[in-house]
Amino acid sequence: MARSIILLLDSFGIGYAHDAEKFGDQGADTLGHICEWMAANRKNADGSPKYLALPNLAGLGLAAAAELSRGQKLVHPLSKDDSKVSGAYTYAEEISHGKDTLSGHWEITGVPVLFDWGYFPVQPKCFPKELVQAIIEQGKLPGVLGEKHASGTEIIKELGEEHLLTGKPIIYTSADSVLQIAAHEETFGLERLYELCKICYELVKPYHIARVIARPFVGTCAADFVRTGNRHDYAVPSPEPTLLDKLVEAGGSVYAVGKIADIFAHRGITKHYPASGLDNLFEAALQAVREAPDNSLVFVNFVDFDSSYGHRRDAKGYGEGLEYFDGRLPEMLALLKPDDLALITADHGCDPTWSGSDHTREKIPVLFFGKMVEGCALKPMATFSDIGQTLAAHLHLQPLANGTAAELR
Repeated sequence: MARSIILLLDSFGIGYAHDAEKFGDQGADTLGHICEWMAANRKNADGSPKYLALPNLAGLGLAAAAELSRGQKLVHPLSKDDSKVSGAYTYAEEISHGKDTLSGHWEITGVPVLFDWGYFPVQPKCFPKELVQAIIEQGKLPGVLGEKHASGTEIIKELGEEHLLTGKPIIYTSADSVLQIAAHEETFGLERLYELCKICYELVKPYHIARVIARPFVGTCAADFVRTGNRHDYAVPSPEPTLLDKLVEAGGSVYAVGKIADIFAHRGITKHYPASGLDNLFEAALQAVREAPDNSLVFVNFVDFDSSYGHRRDAKGYGEGLEYFDGRLPEMLALLKPDDLALITADHGCDPTWSGSDHTREKIPVLFFGKMVEGCALKPMATFSDIGQTLAAHLHLQPLANGTAAELR
């Protein structure tokens, strides 16, 4: 029986969406701007530009999908011949109200977010006083630090030493619907941090916040503080059954790699493979594909493209991360069975050359591949849910509530 595999490159947009202006993102282009940055700033030994090289992704249709989305070719080819394509490619646009992680993933799996999340205002002391007081009281804390919008790496440099001295956790937010809590993994304690996040998850429900995220870190001072791989997301569950729920209800299996289980509130998950870092995530993805039985979905989120490169506006790191992923793709291709349908896609953009540090409203690549897929251009997808509907059809499930399945043959 059939299997499906989703390799989601978190934040890998391929050109601004039709409604990007509403989000302040008209002109954003994660892939296009990385190509331009690498060509302008990276050199070969002879001094010539060292272009972004993604031959395996190009072979699955990435350059062609980007041209379809952007209305023009990338500034340079991603391979020696971008015209040789073995995948079925296109792009998809988002109809969810936000450009956040949950909205993107839920819409891909058939549940667009057609309501507005709650957000904390961009101002000092951004959290309501009654919420902060409840966190302190129920968490039995001496107080809290932060209480503002901030970069997660910068705020631990700014307040980490005070946190060590006082025992006060650092609470902060971003442009997403989220409350994040940073605390030292050893002195504050990892389990204590998780318990505090569970308390906060309940406390933020009246504010319609999508996620509470535990952000543990280690180190002795601002110069060497670093976040660990023990992040944990406490996410609101999808209001409707997703592709994952439908598959498990039908007797199939969902093998979740990285933060996928957290994103779906551990619902519709058969087995979870925790991992962090591109190398470890790819190894876990390979393991999941080896172990996944027939009638299953392997769903992988490569979070580093978003958290380590996009939000940190690191175009070089993003480009080199893409090249690393591309270099390992043949290992994944070698594991595919004759009836497997694999997909490379994203959940939103996060242009590393854009102002600020937030996500960008972009179209996402849709690259279907496998032994049963013929190389061709597909119609552009009007909603991310067309992806989930296509996978549902491949897995012989009843149609999802949203989306139109693409014809791959």
